[in-house]
Amino acid sequence: MDVKKNGDVSFWYADMGGLPDYRAALPGDIDVDVCIVGAGFTGLWTAYYLKKANPDLSIAIIEKEFAGYGASGRNGGWCSGGFSWSRSKYLSTGTREGVIDFERQLRGTVEEVIRVCEAEGIDANIRRTDCLTFACTPAQMQRLRADQADDMAWEVPVERSHLIGAAEAAERIRIKDVQGALVTGGVARVQPAKLVRGLAEVVTRKGVTIYEQTTVTGISKGRVTTNRGTVTAHRIVRATEGFTHGISGNEREWIPLNSAIVVTEPVPDAMWDELGWSGYEVFGDASHAYCYAQRTQDNRIAMGGRGVPYRFGSKTDVNGETQAETVEKLKDILYRMLPQTRSLKLDHAWCGVLGVPRDWCTTAGLDPQTGIAWAGGYVGLGVSTSNFSGQTLADLVLDKQTERTTLPWVNRKPRKWEVEPFRWLGVHGMYWLYNLADRREAASGGQRTSRLATLANRITGR
Repeated sequence: MDVKKNGDVSFWYADMGGLPDYRAALPGDIDVDVCIVGAGFTGLWTAYYLKKANPDLSIAIIEKEFAGYGASGRNGGWCSGGFSWSRSKYLSTGTREGVIDFERQLRGTVEEVIRVCEAEGIDANIRRTDCLTFACTPAQMQRLRADQADDMAWEVPVERSHLIGAAEAAERIRIKDVQGALVTGGVARVQPAKLVRGLAEVVTRKGVTIYEQTTVTGISKGRVTTNRGTVTAHRIVRATEGFTHGISGNEREWIPLNSAIVVTEPVPDAMWDELGWSGYEVFGDASHAYCYAQRTQDNRIAMGGRGVPYRFGSKTDVNGETQAETVEKLKDILYRMLPQTRSLKLDHAWCGVLGVPRDWCTTAGLDPQTGIAWAGGYVGLGVSTSNFSGQTLADLVLDKQTERTTLPWVNRKPRKWEVEPFRWLGVHGMYWLYNLADRREAASGGQRTSRLATLANRITGR
């Protein structure tokens, strides 16, 4: 494995000089108005908007490691305001107009994150840009046309979703064999660890107490039990995303799907001249085994993808260390799409988990009988969606009825995941079929989409 550092949570912390010092642990039993479990984006945004609405609330956040240890400090840095879940599935809990409004409000989260960062003095290397989804075969281009047509059918503004041809796509970034691209406007690139640490400092200044090194062992009405004491609270927020399975009673709610990233050494100016990429766009491709990338503030390339998608029994990584085979797969993707980079060395590799509900659709809600609220299951869109979660959960916790609380993602209850080994077989079978579909498309000249990908979606209900 040709990479200097593997794990150590993520490169984003190395970019900041190393991992943060721990805050104090829970000192024993306490009583607060609101207890939030999880100090990632979801929990921190919720605390931020709660304090904004009611500065007198007493709020405690309980975190097993440190604020930003999970996906919030490890992701690809796309603040997209995106909507890649099945729109039609939300019709079971809402109307077409409600789904359209949900997506419209999500798009606004990008500017809201930027606004808060400017107002609160958070320097997260945020840069407004576009997202480019590249097609490198005719079949991939057909899929992008279908995606864009679906966007139009759901009244997505054309400035938010439009197609460009091969020549224009190559002018943006010189991807090998590019056929065209779907351009998503109004997104931002961020340094996620800077954003989450900055947000943690802001809510602390506003009077929220973050207790780290404290493991939650159970959540019930009015009580959060931990290895260091019990928190009694009128309202409890479960903000644990891909780590939700670790809380008793939630083992099959959302599975932790693995995603991994590699970061190159700084790219020389002459290579940027070859690559283009002057707009710092974030990009992915239209293959079935999807990848995602960004150009960092210090001019590196961060390339991510699934690698080994799921560990048996919902196990998670150890401090972000990923498998050698995953590093090789991501290196191959980087070199396939940008062969100009073959001389670059890899400086860092890591992985993390994202939460996936059984219907592959994000949800937020509050049970009025128990006073327990939740949000997550972002399926890879957490940077922006978590901001909207924070706004929505603040409304729900404070018993407010707003334009957010009636949206079709609120109080959805998808069925639970299957017991092992069936969920392991299902997820691994899905990605095996995706990879096989990509290989078959490549072998046949990529003229049409493989039916194996459709079969994979049917198996898992994606």
